[in-house]
Parts: sequence; structure tokens; C-alpha cells
Amino acid sequence: MRSLLSALLVTAIASPLAAQTLEVVPQDITEWKAVHGQVETRDRVPARVRIGGSIVELTVTEGDRVEAGQQIALVRDDKLEFQLAAIDAQREALAAQMQTATADLERGRELLERGVISNQRLEQLQSAVDVIAGEMRALQSQRLGVEQQVTEGAVISPEAGVVLDVPVARGSFVTPGEAVAVIGGGGVFLRLAVPERHAASLSEGDVIELGSGGQRGTLARLYPQIFEGRVEADVEVEGLDARYVGRRLPVRLPVATRSAILVPQAALSRAGGLDFVTVEAAGGEVRRTVVPGAEILRDGEPWREILTGLVPGDMVVLSDE
Repeated sequence: MRSLLSALLVTAIASPLAAQTLEVVPQDITEWKAVHGQVETRDRVPARVRIGGSIVELTVTEGDRVEAGQQIALVRDDKLEFQLAAIDAQREALAAQMQTATADLERGRELLERGVISNQRLEQLQSAVDVIAGEMRALQSQRLGVEQQVTEGAVISPEAGVVLDVPVARGSFVTPGEAVAVIGGGGVFLRLAVPERHAASLSEGDVIELGSGGQRGTLARLYPQIFEGRVEADVEVEGLDARYVGRRLPVRLPVATRSAILVPQAALSRAGGLDFVTVEAAGGEVRRTVVPGAEILRDGEPWREILTGLVPGDMVVLSDE
């Protein structure tokens, strides 16, 4: 019985379970550049006044939501009211002149039938009536023009969105073309300013990462002009929080691709301040000293880059745990 137990023990030691191995193959990894992006609205349109005057109504402030075509302010110019009063006074005077000229024309027709006046005199009376009628029509057109200016005192939101800035206050005097509010609409995106040395490595359609939360976006546009050593780019991010325009977010951009040797984090062990990886050799398994680099996530699993200590073709022994 003792001999049988000894034989079984020797067999168990000589035939361990086969360990899993991984062949070392260089793999392409992406190098990321950490920058900051700023939340911006796609459109930033000023709502401008069309006439000069004083703001008598201002119904919005920063952060308010507005619809396209909504009235957000009212500008009044008192001079337009004076012009309307002057036009109405002229119309009344012309109406009195028209009444007199029409009466003279009717009497002239009666006198012409009795042969008292000539046709030439009747034509003069008719011309006087026509002139006054023309002046009345001109005044009516002038009044319509002034009334149109009065209606243009209403400041209309050019687009649906959020009010980003209101640089004026109620009672302020404004001139034609001055902005009463700035409306941001059309959705939001991330605006990046990337150092120009990385411009050549970026292309539209690249995937970018936001911070450490795993949220991703797509590089939608690269602007061709370099300003102060930086290239501007727009990133589309689904579900981007649009409550705070101008908020800065950490972003990682893919700027290069390089070849590296990677092993699972579980393949490393540490002893005496050194890192080891077990590899298969001709005489059996050997613990080899390595210098690990940064940790990289692949399919959600942690891997480590090996800077020195392994070469392509090595067979790394993985832990059975």
C-alpha cells in the first residue's frame, strides 16, 4: 500500500495541469492627447433691433428658452409718434382744401353750363382737385412707412434656443443693428482647441473619449485656420448636457498609433521591488524580469505594456486563477 501511494504522488507531480500560454505579438495601440473641450451651441445668433430708440419692454434674461419669431423686446422712438401726428395734421388740412376745391369744381361745372366760365377755367379747377388728391395719397404712403417703422420696434428672436447673453437693460437707448440678446440654438457640441503639432494626426470621423466615464464622441469638423498655434475642432457627443453653455470638459484625442508588447495584468507578479513574467523556455518555465509601462484597457480587461524584458515570439505563461 505504501508503494502504491508513493507511485501516485510521483505521477501527480510529474503530470501537472497544462498552464495557459500567450504568444507575445506586437499590437497597435492608440496614443491619446488630453485636452479640454468647451460646450458650445451650434448656432449663436444675435437678436438685433431695426430702429433706434429706447427699450420699453424686455421680456427675457440669460437662460430663458425662446421660440423662433417670439417677441423678446420692444423699442420705441418718440420721434416716430411726432411724425405720425404731423402727417395726420397735414391730412386734415388737405381734407379741408379738398372739400373747398371740390365745391369750387361743382360750381364751375354749373357756371360752364350757363356759359359764364370757359372750359380752360374748369380744367384749372379739376387740376386743383387732382393735385390735392395726389398729396393726400402721398401722405397716406408716408404714414404707412412710419407705421412700419413703429412695428419694427419689436425685437424678434431669430431662432429657437436659449438666451445666452442680454447686454442691455430696460430703458437703454439702442441704435439700429445693435444686439439686444444672443440666442444659442441648433443643439450643442464640444469645441476643442488642439495644439497645431497634432493637427496632421486628426481627421474627421475620429472617435474621442470624454474624461474617465467612458462616454465617446465623433470628431465632426476640423477648421482650416490655425489661430494662436491651435486648431479648432467640433465634436459631436450624443446626450451631451446642454444646461451650461461654456462648460469645460476633459477630452482625450487619438493623436498617434504605435506598436507595443502587451500582456494581461494577471501575467505579472512582483517580488523584491521587481516585476516578473513567467515564460516558457527550453528547460521549462522561467521567471523573467520586465519593466512594465502604462495600463491599457482592452475589451474592459486591464493589460500592461511591457517596455523591456519580452520580445515577439515569447510564450507567456498565464496564471490559472
